[in-house]
Amino acid sequence: MTQALPKIVNFDEFIAWYPENSGVRYELHNGEIVEMSQPKGKHEKVKGFLSRKLSVEFDRLNLPYFIPNQAIVKPPERESGYFPDVLILNDSALTSEPLWEQYSTVTNGASIPLVVEVVSTNWRDDYYLKLADYEEMGIPEYWVADYAGLGARKFIGNPKQPTFSIYKLIDGEYQVTQFRGSDKIQSPTFPELNLTVEQIFAGSISIL
Repeated sequence: MTQALPKIVNFDEFIAWYPENSGVRYELHNGEIVEMSQPKGKHEKVKGFLSRKLSVEFDRLNLPYFIPNQAIVKPPERESGYFPDVLILNDSALTSEPLWEQYSTVTNGASIPLVVEVVSTNWRDDYYLKLADYEEMGIPEYWVADYAGLGARKFIGNPKQPTFSIYKLIDGEYQVTQFRGSDKIQSPTFPELNLTVEQIFAGSISIL
């Protein structure tokens, strides 16, 4: 479980406070510093698999994208800062990011073609908090990889099952398409990406 630390801070205070090389990851949620739980092996495998496949795809298309090792997404007008599991940035847009060079922080949806969260015990953050903030920022595509089917039934259906949700921004609002089992995901940003949900959640293509 995530653990909320009691002190309420603004984003500048959070950045100044953030401990380096502590081995612990923190996020800022509406002024609360939150200690994130240690990722499980399956979580990291899914994250690593998606990072690898996406990197191959945007390299193949010769797009000016990259996946930073660690960067913060800060919603404007909110004292929050998130470390997404997979964050694709548009290098050509970073010149318009005032916090990028000093703090590795992005605030503009135009800088982020795609953001991915791999669901763990903090599923409410991914389906409630970050979904709303990423939508408000105007991030065009948001993936939620719920490999254990942890999200609420109103998000992933009943009965609950492993679900891969792709949220596409249409007229300022996210519209969701969901995929399960042997479904091949359909990404507006990467329409030629050839991956099934089973492959993603196994972190491997060897199951075929």
